[in-house]
Amino acid sequence: MSGQYVQIKSQSGDVFSAYLSISADKRGPGIVLCQEIFGVNEVMRKKADFLAEEGYTVLVPDLFWRTEANIELGYTPEDFEKAFQLYQAYDEDLGVQDVQDSLNYLKTLDSCDRNTGLSVLGYCLGGKVAFLAGCRIPEVACTVGYYGVGLEKLLHELEQLKGHLVLHIAELDQFTPPAAREKIIQAAQHYSNVNIHVYDAVDHAFARPEGTHYHKPSAKIAHERTITALHKTVGPYFDLVALWEEHIKHEFDTRDVPATMATMVAQPYVNHIPTLTGGVGYSQLARFYRYHFVHQNPQDMKLTPLSRTVGSTQVVDEFIMSFTHDSEIDWLLPGIQPTGKYVEIPMLGVIQFRGSKLCHEHIYWDQASVLVQIGLLDPTGLPVAGAETAHKLLNEAIPSNTLMPSWASSENKPIV
Repeated sequence: MSGQYVQIKSQSGDVFSAYLSISADKRGPGIVLCQEIFGVNEVMRKKADFLAEEGYTVLVPDLFWRTEANIELGYTPEDFEKAFQLYQAYDEDLGVQDVQDSLNYLKTLDSCDRNTGLSVLGYCLGGKVAFLAGCRIPEVACTVGYYGVGLEKLLHELEQLKGHLVLHIAELDQFTPPAAREKIIQAAQHYSNVNIHVYDAVDHAFARPEGTHYHKPSAKIAHERTITALHKTVGPYFDLVALWEEHIKHEFDTRDVPATMATMVAQPYVNHIPTLTGGVGYSQLARFYRYHFVHQNPQDMKLTPLSRTVGSTQVVDEFIMSFTHDSEIDWLLPGIQPTGKYVEIPMLGVIQFRGSKLCHEHIYWDQASVLVQIGLLDPTGLPVAGAETAHKLLNEAIPSNTLMPSWASSENKPIV
C-alpha cells in the first residue's frame, strides 16, 4: 500500500479515520471513495491506490466509525454476517455528512487540485452513499456508483443533482432485481447528466477482484467508463499521443530500455497476441525488452501509420510494419532463422494508459501472412495472403474477394 491513515474532524466535533492515497503525479483532483459493507479493508485501499495511479488524490473514510471504528472484514460467512449487521444499523444521512467532512479535508491538502472539482465514488453500500452525496452536495462534480443498493427508492433525490452521475448495475444483482433496475433506468432518462450502464450476466460485486462474482471484462469496461467520466468533468488531462510517441521513440529509435520502461507504470505488461510474447510485470518486461525486442529488431524496420484513434484512457494505432528478415526476431518469429525476405504486415496496437503512464500494450497481426512472406507457409488452397494484406490497406483499388472461389458465382445476380 502506498497510502496512509489520517484523522478527520466531523461536524459533531468527533474524529474518524480515513485512508489517504496521493496522486502518482503528486497533485490531482480529489475523490472520496465510499467503502463496501466490509469496512476500509485491503480491497478498498487497493482501489484507492489504483485511482491514485490514475492521477487522483483519494480519501476513503471509515463510514462505520460511529458503530465500530476501523473495522476490516473479509469475505467469510462470519464476516458477511457481521457486515450485514453493520449495514442494517447504518445511518446513510450521517454517511453523507461524513462524505462532506471528507471533501472538506481533501480541500485542505496541497495534493488535491481544488480548481478542477471534487468527486465521490462508491461500491455497494458506498455506491448508495455516493449517490446520495452526489445529489445532496452541490460541489460534487462527478459521482460514480458501483452496484449501489436501494437506489430505486431514492430516485426523487435526482432532482437536486448538479454534477455528472454514472451508475454501474449488474444484470443479475439480487439487490437490484429487474423491476428495480428498470425503475432506475426509466428515471435516469429524464436527466442528461446521468448515465446508466448495465453489465450482462454478471452479479453484485463484479468489480471486486477478491470476490466470487468478479468478472474481469466487465470490471475493466466499467473502470474505463468511470475514468472517462472523471476526465470529462474534473480531469486530469493527459496528452496520450505524446506519451505513446515518447515510448515508441525509445523502443525503435534510441533503443533505450530504461527510457522505455520509464514511460510505463510500475507493473506494466505487453502481449503480442499471435505469438504470446511480451512480459507481465516490470522485471519480466524489462528482460523481454532488453534481450528479445529492443536490440533485436532489424535495422531497416519501419512503421507506416494508417490511422489513430485516441480515447480517454487508450490509443489504438493501425499501421504497417515492414522490415527485412535479416536477423532472428524472437518476439515475431520465435525460433525461426533469418530468411532474408522482405516483410510487410498490417498491425493493430491497443495501448492502455493509467494516468500519465503506459499500462499495457495488446499488439495484433496476421501471423499466417508473415509465414507466407518468409516462405514457411504455402498459401496454395488456403484462405491466406502474403504482402497483399498490407498493399490493399494502402490501395483499396486492389481487387477484393480473390480468395473466395465462390465470388464469380454471384456476378450478375440481382442485388436486393
